[in-house]
Parts: sequence; structure tokens; C-alpha cells
Amino acid sequence: MFDIFSYEFMRRAFIAGAIIAVIAPLVGNFLVLRRLSQMGHALSHVALAGVAAGILAGIDPTVGSIAIVLLAAFGIEGLRKTYFQYSELSIAIIVSAGMAVAIILLNFARGGAVNVMNYLFGSIVSVTYTDVVLISTLGLLVILTIALFYKELLYITFDEEAATISGLPVSAINFLFTILVALTVALAMRIVGALLVSSLMVTPSAASLKIAQSFKQAIIYSIIFSFISVFAGIILSFYFDLSPGGTIILISLAIMGITSLKK
Repeated sequence: MFDIFSYEFMRRAFIAGAIIAVIAPLVGNFLVLRRLSQMGHALSHVALAGVAAGILAGIDPTVGSIAIVLLAAFGIEGLRKTYFQYSELSIAIIVSAGMAVAIILLNFARGGAVNVMNYLFGSIVSVTYTDVVLISTLGLLVILTIALFYKELLYITFDEEAATISGLPVSAINFLFTILVALTVALAMRIVGALLVSSLMVTPSAASLKIAQSFKQAIIYSIIFSFISVFAGIILSFYFDLSPGGTIILISLAIMGITSLKK
């Protein structure tokens, strides 16, 4: 079994997967409790436009997806303020715009069709050294930022109105959190694919909420579940020639199903 680690590309996949296994549920817990899980879904679809743009521009598609997803995240925040009584419109508008741009750009990036498929469904084989460095660096930034602003994020998550009254810079922190979500989506896409990124952010969190007694416990359990899903998914996809993204999410769903048995 350990012959899997004799391959350089698998070692890169495990390193990148370990980082993603931490940041996806870490950000996902805040998303779930703030009832913003659809934001991850929206940004993951928009990220395809960034991949296509990166291919056309001749740069790393991950870098292109980060840039586009950040712009989309800012767009969602801006539209949420404009349509504050119908905030869900912001997500629908950004998804529509992102997918429209992605379709147009993909027409011009036909030569990179295989590369696009790797980002669409995830590919452990195509994880490069550059990907590992980028995921590790920005993943660590996400973790440190959440650790630094944990109390503020927690306060806003459970009572945004009270946080505003208490004098917290709610808008600035929400803006910062939006950046964290965008980075997580763009980075996780390399492992599980754009279509399934939001599932990795939400499913371990949903599973942990069934058994956790506190928010900190929910974070710990969700990270453990995410690690199991990602590592088992990578191993199974290698030995049985399966799609890594789909395998990871199916394992995550199975874990959620088991925790749901608790009354």
C-alpha cells in the first residue's frame, strides 16, 4: 500500500490535500452557521472563468481562478448591500455572470480542454510543485487569519446586529471573510474540482454539527472528517482509477450519513 508514496505526484497530492482538508471545513463551518453555504457553490462555478482566463493569458490557471473568484466575491458583497432585502439575488447574479464568461472564454481556450477538465473534476496527477507552494502559502494565510480574527468572526456569525452595536468593524470583517472564502474555493478546486468544492466545505461541517457540543468541537470534528475523506479519496482514486473529487465527496457524504444516525 505504501508504494503510493514512491510517486512524486502522489506526495504532492497528499501535501496539497492535507492543506485543503483543513481550510475547507474551517471556512465551511462559518459559512454553514451564517447560512451562506451557497456562496461557496457560486464561487466554485465562477472559478471556471478564472481557469479559462488563466489558460488564455498563459499563466497558472490557479492564479487566474483566484483573481476571478476574488472579483466575484467582492461582487457578491456589493450586491448583497444593494439588494439587502433580497440578498440571495447576489449569488444568482454572480453565478450567471461567471458561467456566461466561462462559456465564452472556454470557446477560445479549446486547446486547454484537458486542463480545464482537470480543474472541473479535480486531478491528483496534475498537481504541480507550483500548486503545492501556492496552496500551502495561501492555505496557511487562511488559517492564520481565522485564528487571528476568530473571536470577531464567531461574534458576527452568531449575532451580526449585536456585533455592530458593540462597535466591531462588521463590514471590514465580512469583507475579509469573503476573501477567505474565495481563496479556499480557488485552492480546493485543484483537488476536488470546481463542481464539488462547495460540498467539501459544507458536508464535513454538516456531519460535525450532529455530534459536536460546541463550535470549537464542530471545527475539530469537521477537520478530522475532511482529512479522512480527502486521504481515503486520494488513495482509492489512485488504486481504483476513480475521479478523486467524486470519491472524496462520496466518502464525506458517507461520514455525514453515519453521524446523522445519532438521535
